[in-house]
Order: sequence, then C-alpha cells, then structure tokens
Amino acid sequence: MSESTGSASPNWRTLFAFLVPSLIGVFLFMTPVAIGEAMTIPIAVMAKTLQSWIAPYAHGMIVSIVCITGVMSAFVALTKPRQLLKNHLFRHLFAVSPIWLVTRLAGMLFILMTYFKVGPEMIHSADTGTLVLHDLLPVLFSVFVLAGLLLPLLLNFGLLELVGTLLTKVMRPLFGVPGRSAVNCVASWLGDGSVGILMTSRQYEDKHYTQREAAIIGTTFSAVSITFCLVVIGQVKLEHLFAPFYLTVCAAGIAAAIIVPRLPPLRWKKDCYVDGSDANPGAELVPEGKTLFGHALDVALAKAEKAPGVKGTLKEGVHNALDMVFAVLPVVMAVGTFALIIAEHTPVFQFLGKPFVPYLELLQVPEAAKAAETIMVGFADMFIPSILAASNIESDVTRFIVAALSVTQLIYMSEVGALLLGSKIPVNLFELFCIFILRTLVTLPVIALMAHWLVG
Repeated sequence: MSESTGSASPNWRTLFAFLVPSLIGVFLFMTPVAIGEAMTIPIAVMAKTLQSWIAPYAHGMIVSIVCITGVMSAFVALTKPRQLLKNHLFRHLFAVSPIWLVTRLAGMLFILMTYFKVGPEMIHSADTGTLVLHDLLPVLFSVFVLAGLLLPLLLNFGLLELVGTLLTKVMRPLFGVPGRSAVNCVASWLGDGSVGILMTSRQYEDKHYTQREAAIIGTTFSAVSITFCLVVIGQVKLEHLFAPFYLTVCAAGIAAAIIVPRLPPLRWKKDCYVDGSDANPGAELVPEGKTLFGHALDVALAKAEKAPGVKGTLKEGVHNALDMVFAVLPVVMAVGTFALIIAEHTPVFQFLGKPFVPYLELLQVPEAAKAAETIMVGFADMFIPSILAASNIESDVTRFIVAALSVTQLIYMSEVGALLLGSKIPVNLFELFCIFILRTLVTLPVIALMAHWLVG
C-alpha cells in the first residue's frame, strides 16, 4: 500500500486484516479484567490456567528444556554440524557465544542439582535454586508459550504502527523512544514485565527499534504489573495504602523514565539497528497534506496489507515461543540462582547498601540503616526487600519506601535482568547494574517525598 492510501478508500480485506487481529491482540494483552479483587489481563489469566494444567509435569518439562539447551549448545560449539546449522531456527536456538554457552551449562548444572537435591545446599535451598525452579520458571514458561504464540497479533497487523505514529510526539520528546513503545509499557503495566521484554526484543530484531531505543525500553518500560504491586504492598502489611503506593510507583517510574535514559550507559548506546544500519529519523515525520491520524492509519494499513496469513503468523508465534523458552529459561536459572546465593549466603549486598545510609538519612527516612540493607538486595530479586522489611522494620513510612523502591528499581536478576541478558536487547550485566543504581538514586527522593506526604 503506497502513501496515496490517505486519499483512497482502503481495501475492505486490508481493513479487516488490520482490525480483527489487532482488536484480539488488544483484548488479550491490554484489556484489564477483574479476577477476584485483582486486576490483570486475559493473557495472564490464560497463562495461569495453562500453568495449573501442566503443574504435575511442569518441573520435568522445564528441567528437560534447560538440559536440552545446554547439551545441544555444547554439541554445536564442539562439532559445528554444518547441515543442522543451515536451519535458521536451529542455528538461532543453539549457536551461541562462549559466554552464553557457559551460562547455559551453569543453568543446566543448577537445575539438575536443584531437581535432584544433590550438591551444596546453598544451590538448591528453598531460598535459592528451589525458589527459581518452583516459583519462577513455571510462571515464565506459561507466559512465554502463550505470549510467544499470540504476540504476532499485536506486532504484525498495524496496531503498533497506528499507536506509534499517534504517540510519537509524546514519547519521543519525553523519553527519547518511538510512540509504539507505549504498547510495550501498557502490556507490562497491566500484565507482566516479561511480556514487555519479549515484545521489545522481537521489535528490535525486526529493526523497529535502534540499539539505544531497545535498551531504554527494555530497562525502563518493562514495568511491574499492578497485580505484583498488590503482592508487594501486601507483604509489608500496608494493603490499605495501595492507592497512594501505586501513585508513588507511577510518579517515581515516570521520573526515572525521563532522567535515566539521558545518562550513561543508556545515553551512550548507538542509534543504529540490530544489523548495524543507521536509524531512519524520517520514518516518524507526517507527510505534507496529511493529518496525524490519517498518516497513522495509512502506515497501519500498509503493515496489515503485508502481514503474513494464518500459517505465517502461527509459524512466527511458534518461533517466538521456542526462542524465549529455550534461550531464556536456562539464563534465568543460572543468573537468578547465582544472584540469590549471593543475597542469602554472603554479606555482599548489605556491604554495598552501606553508602546509601547517609542518603536515606538526608531524606529523613526512619530506620535508615535497616532500610539501606534492603536496597542492593533488590538487584538479586524484587521480592526479597519486602520480605526483609516486613520482618526487620517497624516504621510504616520506611516499609512503604522499601516496597515502592523495590518495584521502581525494576532491574532484578532473578527475572527481568536475566530476561534482558537472555534476549537480543543490547545490554550487559555491568550496564544493568549501573542502570539499577541510577534508578535507585533517581526514584528514592520521589518515593521518600511521597511517603512523608501520604503515609507520615
């Protein structure tokens, strides 16, 4: 479909191809539904249903997947089978760099030790490997399978082009990212951060985001869901303050989204696509003689006209699901378990938290020393700070601050950090740690101010 579409009536088949899959995608990924007292999205409900169906077999399946990934990656690295590597999917899944090979083999080792309860207890204890295998991986597996299969409904039929063109004048000046990233944020906010990362990774690989944009969106807009915020505030026994808590999380998150991308390391990311080609700034300009909405609709219909049919969409969905399941689960097991071992069995995070004591005292946070001990633990796992605060901290204001900070820090290695490292999004472990520190420094004043105002 050419740019002249704006002056001609769109073909009804193209309009149908745009509207029907896009509306189904919006319903599944972006429509809030009430389940009991919690709000979530249909894809999350479907994932929980799938998780309950496969519960008796889930751990065996996940262990098998992680082991297959480790063994096949080692096989490919050692033998380089030419015939098998001609297959794009096989090459994509198992041909990895040495560092990822080591990570996958570590994930295989950890998951076998955890599943069979052998080796040092610190690896397979309830707070480390068992937590990752039993509580986290089954949830991720269900989300990856369903979101991977159904994500093409959002990505391939023009919805992102429509929203992206309409919202560019808001998202670009404020956050330095395309308007289409608003869809990633909403899917994460209503459903699950892992869905946002999956969307960002796919769009980066398809050259819709530059390296800088993908890094910003993956570390900034893969927000924590409303449902998980309810869990966190409940853990610190402040459920009655959920409304001010969520208002605080949103305010701090917006502040971080405006400031952190303008600082290194995100500022230093290149404005080029995954293949090294230069960005096309003219792609977001509205042609002369067209309204913003008219141009947005033209771009969306052009995308819908080129969309694959049912078979192509299903094939892409299967590839998405396999990619996330085989590539990411071993990384989450390896990195998540290692981070939790450090958090539970060493004083590293408590030691790293000490420099924050003067900062917290400056912000007049009660029990500053105890609060400081929870700050760096959030890099290992988002939920641990709230567990520590519930048992060690008396002040409602401080527990409120710890809970809100753990959510807005966003980068935690037991899930989001490991997902980002396992994806194609161009960030490394050191950069994630720097972004985590920056988000902590930026959001703490906002959270402390809101806490003193709303709770104190």
